[in-house]
Amino acid sequence: MDNNIKIIPFGGVRENGKNMYAVEIEDQIFILDTGLKYPENELMGIDVVIPDWEYLREHKDKIVGVFLTHGHADSIGALPYFLMDFNVPVFGSEMTIALAKLAVKSHKEVKKFKDFHVVDASTAIDFNDVTVSFFQTTHTIPETLGIVLETKAGNIVYTGDFKFDQTAKKGYQTDLARLAEIGSQGVLALLSDSAGAGITGASAREQDIGEYIKETFKYQNGRIIVASVASNIMRVQQIINAAIAVDRKIVLSGEDIEQIIDTAMDLGKLDLPDDLFISRKEAEKLEPNQVVILETGKMGEPIKSLQQIANGDNPNLQLTGTDLVFVTTTPSYAQETEVQKTKDMIYRTGAEVKFISDDLNPSGHANQNDEQLMLNFMKPKFFIPIQGEYRLLDRHAELAEEVGIPKENIFIVNKGDVLTYKNGKFHVGEHIDVSNTMIDGTGVGDIGNIVLRDRRVLSEDGIFVVVATIDRKKKKIVARPQITSRGFVFVKTNRQLMQQSADLVEKIVQENLDQKEFDWSHLKQDVRDKLNRFLFDQTKRHPVILPVIMEINQHAKRNKNAAEKKEEAPAKQRSNKEHHRGRGKKRAARENK
Repeated sequence: MDNNIKIIPFGGVRENGKNMYAVEIEDQIFILDTGLKYPENELMGIDVVIPDWEYLREHKDKIVGVFLTHGHADSIGALPYFLMDFNVPVFGSEMTIALAKLAVKSHKEVKKFKDFHVVDASTAIDFNDVTVSFFQTTHTIPETLGIVLETKAGNIVYTGDFKFDQTAKKGYQTDLARLAEIGSQGVLALLSDSAGAGITGASAREQDIGEYIKETFKYQNGRIIVASVASNIMRVQQIINAAIAVDRKIVLSGEDIEQIIDTAMDLGKLDLPDDLFISRKEAEKLEPNQVVILETGKMGEPIKSLQQIANGDNPNLQLTGTDLVFVTTTPSYAQETEVQKTKDMIYRTGAEVKFISDDLNPSGHANQNDEQLMLNFMKPKFFIPIQGEYRLLDRHAELAEEVGIPKENIFIVNKGDVLTYKNGKFHVGEHIDVSNTMIDGTGVGDIGNIVLRDRRVLSEDGIFVVVATIDRKKKKIVARPQITSRGFVFVKTNRQLMQQSADLVEKIVQENLDQKEFDWSHLKQDVRDKLNRFLFDQTKRHPVILPVIMEINQHAKRNKNAAEKKEEAPAKQRSNKEHHRGRGKKRAARENK
């Protein structure tokens, strides 16, 4: 008898990052990764984006646990927020759980959460009719795992991030025998990494990447500022090896990288001498050709941090003409504009810029050949490409057809699509509403499309503030409207526009005051609408218009009464004081007698 199976992506499809997938088998829900993504250019002011899991709140009693593939932010970044809503166990490898604990500890709401469970490639966990097991894959962080859900209908396999690299060292190696074993058991559905589906050539081997970094270090005479993702442990090890080879010391920039390196060292995942890391003050005493600065930025994302450095906004690090900024990470496609802007900003400081991706393909994701090899290992009946923009999912689907998977058995899904298994086949049935939850500072989900639209308008056309003071009962404007503009036009050279705007506002306000039924909201909206049309006619711009209407009361009678009461009060107080003083004198006279 087949299981009742549903596969629901909450993120990670038709986008970069934010990997999260729910597999519902009978009355149990298995959560595969809980990742975040860094904001695209139009998400102004947003720190990170996480999945919306409203559907899961309605079915929280069914969730048996969260199963993590590795410790990068695109897989564990949303975990602290998830645990605020769901108190369920978390499973992952030793390194993954260590990094998950770091992420959770930084959020006071869940820092006491302790329900973590370390697993490895030999672990199998029974959940009624479902067994969860794991397999080792190669990625840029040690102990990366794929996940297998063994059901009566066959295995459901989630690869997580992977690639094949025959030079990978212990802790990073793919277990090819285990892949063949899983495939021979029968794979019902394969959810496979598509992030590298656009890579036609061979990916650079990690051994070659390590040599490239050493060569770059060898021929640089000034300081080297290396930008990397904090949790890319393999890349950090290669930077360490290169620094040792050319006799340089390393300065760690940022709390995130320090915590991650300490964790990796405690677990024996990094190999380095005791005296390699130095402080900034110690680095100032060394020659530039003896120093490497490892810059990872906030939340392990270095691009914005490099922009701050190039702008001179980092008090601890100023670039000079002899510095090399060496970017060893591969930014996502969504950040291409930011990357080019960052390059330009760094060049303006006189420093040199080098991106490893300009010469090598250092991706930690499978290329086209690797993806087809995984498909041939698994031989799935149904295939769901995941982890990538639509064009990458589509290309991965074509690669699957090339190795013999029927087109009708391949599903390119969207967030919220419910892929349901019934009568031996998967089909996309119902759809649930899954939007983005945006994190801005300490706010979770309190930034919506309207706020983002206003931020975009503010960034493009500025703000126009109008302040008017009225006496509603006398139906008149007490003071001429005052106008303040920011980011719209330069006031000193546009005085006529300001005067015309003030005249228009005065007219609109007076018209509203003259009406029998006065309405505050109608007045403000009237100002917005008519002033917006006028400003657009004059400037072809749509600034954010903020009307501020203040009311004062000029009724003389009331003011006079208030003044008379004020006069009476002190007189009354004087009379009371004199009365008490008289009683005190009489009492003293009696005592003297």
